[in-house]
Amino acid sequence: DSARLYYLILIVVALAMIATRNLLDSRIGRAIRALKTGAVAAEAFGVDNFRVRVFVFVYAAVLAAVSGFLYAHMQRAVNPSPFNIEASIEYLLMVVVGGASHVPGALLGAGIVTLIKDQLQNLLPKLFGLEGNYEIIVFGMILVFMLQLAPEGLWPLIMAPFRRRASTRKLPKAQEIAAQESEPLLHRAPPPRGRKLLEVIGLRKSFGGLVAVNDVDVDIRAGELVSLIGPNGAGKTTMFNLITGIEQPSAGQVRFGERDITSMPARLVARLGLARNFQHARLIPGMSVIDNVAIGAHLRGHAGPFRALARLDREEEARLEREARIQLERVGLAGEAEREALSLALGRQRIVEVARALCSDPVLLLLDEPAAGLRHQEKAALAALLRKLSDEGVAILLVEHDMDFVMGLCERVIVMNFGSKLAEGTPAAIARNPAVIEAYLGAVA
Repeated sequence: DSARLYYLILIVVALAMIATRNLLDSRIGRAIRALKTGAVAAEAFGVDNFRVRVFVFVYAAVLAAVSGFLYAHMQRAVNPSPFNIEASIEYLLMVVVGGASHVPGALLGAGIVTLIKDQLQNLLPKLFGLEGNYEIIVFGMILVFMLQLAPEGLWPLIMAPFRRRASTRKLPKAQEIAAQESEPLLHRAPPPRGRKLLEVIGLRKSFGGLVAVNDVDVDIRAGELVSLIGPNGAGKTTMFNLITGIEQPSAGQVRFGERDITSMPARLVARLGLARNFQHARLIPGMSVIDNVAIGAHLRGHAGPFRALARLDREEEARLEREARIQLERVGLAGEAEREALSLALGRQRIVEVARALCSDPVLLLLDEPAAGLRHQEKAALAALLRKLSDEGVAILLVEHDMDFVMGLCERVIVMNFGSKLAEGTPAAIARNPAVIEAYLGAVA
């Protein structure tokens, strides 16, 4: 009867919400949330974006299939007319009103839009008569207003005061104990100091007629701290992208240890122990600092989506969270763990990216302007951290425009200009090199 069907639908909705909430609060869930704006960063830390997209599609299809089954059972017939363009706009409006990527927001949006629709069905015929479909016009206006006034939806607005209050509190005692008592993640054995880790041979990258990187040779050894410098547009960031697999070279070879990684996708390069940050901070909007950092440990977890749906991945999640907190403490941001990442100042966002890279347990760390936006004391702390990592056997390739920072930190400096390697040597030798001085200051200098 209808009462039993109502309770069945209620149970199905509750189970779907719980399962989806469990999924998003997991290693796979972080990868899903990264698809919207941080797919490149997620891929650089080992997320297989294609597989994640396929899973999301299948999961949504399963929920739609269950909904269709219940709808057909309730109607005693299958009729395509309720699923027209107006219905699609209505479902879209529910998501926009409630808040995309917020599970309770979907329920809130569905309730509000359904109530509005019921009222419009009574009100609009009295105002405009029975001719014409004015509901779609009203829904379109609401959609535009929501996108302008509350693009994140109503649920984040409702929860904002509670989130601010929660971010100033310590972790709940049970969660804190779980994070402390969980077993640490396994770490890679550091390679012997001085062993050649990275070898770049004749690397070249062309974008049409523009040669961004032109026959560059570079080698990095374990425990070495090397800086890659040059004027804007010299090809430094493109070099990083070629080394880490985000872009494919036009010619040349990239070797990591004994392996040729020239054409290897970024997610597979990450498995070998290469980690990086980005020239422009690529943190995931709407996620906390600790969740952004935990993405770096994606490859160090193994729980799949089905364990996440049933919340059987809590032990592994505690271990991943513990690792993320360790790295945040290491970079001096332990107190910011629960804050939304994009609410931090730009300099601190860059430090969050360093923590995310460290969370992957790298043997080679590529840092693109990590000191940009930092104050003097923060730069000193970052330099001390990089020296400690170097002492532990981690090789570091650093792109930085702050010459005082570079010259006081690095053992070797490589200079690029117009895509080519201009010079290489110790900081003192580079500082006296006439070609380097001309590249930075011009021929007059």
